[in-house]
Amino acid sequence: MKVSREQVIHIAELAHLKLTEEEIEVFQNEMNQILEYMEMLNELNTTYVESLSHPIEVKNVFREDKVDESISREEALKNAPDSTEEYFKVPKVI
Repeated sequence: MKVSREQVIHIAELAHLKLTEEEIEVFQNEMNQILEYMEMLNELNTTYVESLSHPIEVKNVFREDKVDESISREEALKNAPDSTEEYFKVPKVI
């Protein structure tokens, strides 16, 4: 399967790209090289190869979710540039 010049132009339009004639040729060649490589990969016998969602094992690196003691309101407002007794004061945004 080869990518035609018209297909490159169509893809560029879908991506809202304006390509020069030179860029169209470059992309057409690059896309055809990618497809040729994919055709080579399709020739491999993958009958006994297990499917992968990731090439390496993925594990969760987040910490355990546990409830800790919270800081007091006074402690939270202590370093605020501007606050009332209960809230942070911030500029009005409309």
